Amino acid sequence: MSTFVAADRVVDLPVERAFALFGDADAPGWLFGARCDRVVPGAAVSLHLPADGRGFGGDLWILGRFSRVTAGSVVEIEHTQPWRGRLVVRFRGVGPRRTRVVVQMTLPPSGVDWLMHRAGVPLPEPDDDRAVRIGTLSTMSGAGAVFAASSQAMAELAVAEVNADGGVAGRPLALLTADDATDPEQAAREARRMARLGCRAIFVNCTSASFEAARDALALTDVLLVHSVINEGGGETSRAIRLAERPRTQVEALIAPMMRASGARRWFLVGHSYVWSTGAHADARAAIARAGGHVAGERLAPIGATDFATVIEAVQASGADLLLSSLNGESEVAFQRQSQAAGLRETVQAASLVLDESTLSHIGERAAEGLRTALAYFQHGPADGNGELLSRYRSAHGPWAPPITTLSETVYEAIHQYARVLHRDPDGRAEGHGRALLTRTSAGCDAVGARTLVAPSLYTAVASRAELHIDDVVTTPPLPRAPRLVTGGVRRSPRSAR
Repeated sequence: MSTFVAADRVVDLPVERAFALFGDADAPGWLFGARCDRVVPGAAVSLHLPADGRGFGGDLWILGRFSRVTAGSVVEIEHTQPWRGRLVVRFRGVGPRRTRVVVQMTLPPSGVDWLMHRAGVPLPEPDDDRAVRIGTLSTMSGAGAVFAASSQAMAELAVAEVNADGGVAGRPLALLTADDATDPEQAAREARRMARLGCRAIFVNCTSASFEAARDALALTDVLLVHSVINEGGGETSRAIRLAERPRTQVEALIAPMMRASGARRWFLVGHSYVWSTGAHADARAAIARAGGHVAGERLAPIGATDFATVIEAVQASGADLLLSSLNGESEVAFQRQSQAAGLRETVQAASLVLDESTLSHIGERAAEGLRTALAYFQHGPADGNGELLSRYRSAHGPWAPPITTLSETVYEAIHQYARVLHRDPDGRAEGHGRALLTRTSAGCDAVGARTLVAPSLYTAVASRAELHIDDVVTTPPLPRAPRLVTGGVRRSPRSAR
């Protein structure tokens, strides 16, 4: 491993004051854009490091957790985004009123590869080791990195467990990784690269926009594509299947109960201007109408938007007393923090469709308090085998690894099920494997509990004291009609075409 200095600045503040401002988003002109609620071991933190002058194609957002804190002197951060590594921030006095702040980063081979690839240097091709290759396309950087923090770690855990159990048909399973950078065009390029390197299947832990781009890019290949995070559905083929929660069942679990509990009826919808929110809001409008409410307003923002002042003003002007957010990643973090700061939470009850433990940790305790969600998995949920999974995960990735979330647990289970399909049919084609995987994940997976990944039951939960607390009620959605799988080609759903 090697270490390089990522940033070195002098600020006109004494050491104690400079250290106290670390993570304070309201501190004007503070270096590195550091954001955190508390500077204590285990707390989530993000850091914005200038890297343009180093040839890496732009600034870096580092997402991680504090692993060591020495007040007034040093903080250490164990991070997973955009690669797994360690970062140290040191505060040193330069005279009585000035402080030198130095950021040092330990750069493992995965970090070197990521930086070189981002700078336009082709990645070296892996050696031919007879392994069966699969790929993960995850959001390791960009606005969506918040929700994908543990996806790569859980995929690695699944592959390690498959190999410890003998691999597939006598051959080891090898995992290739790629970063879509929250950019559909890059998702398409990376999907083609992994297909060229021989991946039999690619698990997409990204937005629907990136999934659609990857699906189109692989339309003429014999590669199975599996969308393993919350999505609106549509566009499935026998070589492109979609798992995990659907917004239709999420809004059914949230909207009517929130209206009954509060007596409120006026909703405001906030989301992104792409197919995920379009589909989710259509489902929400139908659920609101069935429950006797109405939609007082709607605003859609680009993926990655972080200024929601005008959106919050629109919510306040609408008279809405309930709000549904389909924002994700950094946008959801920014919106919820700004809503709390503007006092919106005092008059409007809010639910979020993509409020997993990782996103919650970056929103922070105060801004997340009272938010509601409905998801198929929570890290501290009651499912059989969940405690053992947490133990294996911490053993593999350490105490400061990001939380397991519904987005990462689904890809873990999906890889295990795909390995079983491969083991039974090692020479099969993507279409047959897709149908077999859909059958297995519809029947019920057994890694954590026994649940389907195609139409999972949902828990409702509320954020309180920096955790998501599951309600006593577990909602079991009706099974949707089986997706109409098309052999070959790409079939767009009406929503996907919008």
